[in-house]
Amino acid sequence: MHAQVEAVVDLDAIAHNVRILREHAGDAAVMVVVKADGYNHGAVEVAKAALAAGAAEIGVTTIDEGVQLRKAGITAPILSWLNDSDADYGAAIAADIEIGVSTLAHLRAVAAAAERLGKPATVSLKVDTGLNRNGLSTGEYPQALAELRTLVDAQAVRFRAIFSHLARGDEPAHPTNDLQRDRFLDAIAAAKEHGLEPELVHLANSPAALTRPDLAFDMVRPGIAVYGHSPIPDIDDFGLRPAMTFQARVLQVKPVLAGEGVSYGHTWVATHDTTVALIPAGYADGVFRPLSGRFEVWLGGARRPNVGRICMDQFVVDLGDNAAGVREGDLAILFGGGPGEPRAQDWAELLGTLNYEVVCSPRGRAARRYVGGIR
Repeated sequence: MHAQVEAVVDLDAIAHNVRILREHAGDAAVMVVVKADGYNHGAVEVAKAALAAGAAEIGVTTIDEGVQLRKAGITAPILSWLNDSDADYGAAIAADIEIGVSTLAHLRAVAAAAERLGKPATVSLKVDTGLNRNGLSTGEYPQALAELRTLVDAQAVRFRAIFSHLARGDEPAHPTNDLQRDRFLDAIAAAKEHGLEPELVHLANSPAALTRPDLAFDMVRPGIAVYGHSPIPDIDDFGLRPAMTFQARVLQVKPVLAGEGVSYGHTWVATHDTTVALIPAGYADGVFRPLSGRFEVWLGGARRPNVGRICMDQFVVDLGDNAAGVREGDLAILFGGGPGEPRAQDWAELLGTLNYEVVCSPRGRAARRYVGGIR
């Protein structure tokens, strides 16, 4: 028996999206980013499905995320790039997780952990080319190269890659992308001047992977596109298939008479006799309260509007004159990828946010279930 509220993840859609990204990548490899528990789709299951579909590597933010994948039996290269100086670099080295280094302090902490373990660390340099988040700054980069050269010579570190991240990849023609490319090339050249030859270099995120083949380098690093959502919805959906369906079972169907209000504050009052359905999902489960009275669900073969305020545990939809056939236990699709179903992008536009945030929203009582794939 299925849960009342579910986030159903289609692993065949993940595989489909990876294949599309591989086509766009040309000769470049594909690293699938599964940070934040696979954008709330399940990091382990997504990683396995992506690797089976031809992805070459996996990207995560924290070391703990990488260790979880190793414990699940994933042997492909894993890169972790968002850790501070106090992170457990020893655990990363022991699990053969590649460490993205963003400061001199991080590099020194990695070197100390490698010395303690008596095992070389695999290190990649993350250089800041203009996003101005994490990444080696222009001021620290020369010293980092000098210290890395010493560590490589002492066989304390294996130097694997240089990478960076785009600030305006979702604006493919913006000159900032070209500026970052040029700075990236300069950073690679500077490393080579120190005798540091990276095994590979990578820069492109989802939008660049789909629209800027000139930025593919040796590998692309898609995130949201893997999960079937366009990183540039105004341009194209690129044939991607949304992998997550957020759904709930109807809890009750009941009549509402003309003049009666629904939910807290009676922000909606029936103008005529109607029938409503109660859906047992609310803002504690990831249904944003600001969507109140603004979104629709797919139920009984039609779009049904939410009426009244979204509550912590539930919301109401108006079945109107088309209530026939809707019963307790029927499935309401909040967002998904099937014909007629609302999309995560619809929620994003209503909320003034990104589809990224929307797919990260199902939580609380929303149980995750998988379909498709080979498990």
